[in-house]
Amino acid sequence: MEHLNKETDLDIIKRILILLVFVINASSSCAQDSKITIADLTWTGASAISHVIQAIITGPMGGEAEIIKGASDGSIIFASMDKGDGSIDVHPDIWMPVQINNWKKYVEENNTVAINKPYYGTQGMFIPNYLTNTIRSFSDLANPKIASMFDKDGNGKGEYWAGDTSWTSTKIWQIKFKSYGLDELWEPEIISDAAFKEQLKVAYENQKPILFYYWTPEWIFAAYELSPLDEPPVSEGCQVLNLEQANWLEASTFNCKHNDAEVWIGHSKSLQDRNPAVARMLSNIILNPETINEWTLRIGRDGENPVTVAENWVAKNKELVNNWIYR
Repeated sequence: MEHLNKETDLDIIKRILILLVFVINASSSCAQDSKITIADLTWTGASAISHVIQAIITGPMGGEAEIIKGASDGSIIFASMDKGDGSIDVHPDIWMPVQINNWKKYVEENNTVAINKPYYGTQGMFIPNYLTNTIRSFSDLANPKIASMFDKDGNGKGEYWAGDTSWTSTKIWQIKFKSYGLDELWEPEIISDAAFKEQLKVAYENQKPILFYYWTPEWIFAAYELSPLDEPPVSEGCQVLNLEQANWLEASTFNCKHNDAEVWIGHSKSLQDRNPAVARMLSNIILNPETINEWTLRIGRDGENPVTVAENWVAKNKELVNNWIYR
């Protein structure tokens, strides 16, 4: 009888252990299944990256991922990743040093945002090549006759496209024009990327003046012949940005060219608990400009659906994608 009681006790212990294993596995499964939310940035390259991330999660990883429409403000995206509540989990295209203030706060100080290895991009102020006989550098923009060529509303100032209203870089280009002493002759035009691209198409077809901020990789450089304006080289103290201050324009200086940008994918470190498999995959992604340009050409120039472009690319690059997932 004592022997039977001991066996019964062992059976009870075994059943408890089995139950605990089941509960742990169930909890782990729930964590792995946590839906991932991805910011919806407004430029084609970032949109392509967002859709590729989504396609990896919903395809070979068998999870859920949503691109949050309208989530394009960098500060809001970083603050959401910092909270770790799933409102926004992923920033697909962090341009540095454009996002330096958010980077310092959330990546370095709070240590709540994780990153992958970056790809490299360039940025500057561009003109179509048919204007290069007249304009070569920012010093040329100080000529009132040249500024008047770009005056679209008749107020005596030339317009340049500084970017979308939600972009940090839009502030930076206003700071640059002020720092170069050009704000008396030039004014920023702040409209969406899509609206600008329509303006570029019309201007290019009609050989009209147009001056604009842009970056590589992007499909417009395959569609049009474009040249950057020369700027002074980087020197100590040429870039002092205080973008979070109320008087950011007066408190900041930027009178040299941009260094090549490092561009990262960032994600909330809360995913390490909520969905560790996706957190690992996001840390392992390594992109290159050539691949991104391929995506943007199909989406931006050729008008293909970004969902289709992303899913087809993931299907054709299983070995690379599996390396990101399982490494």
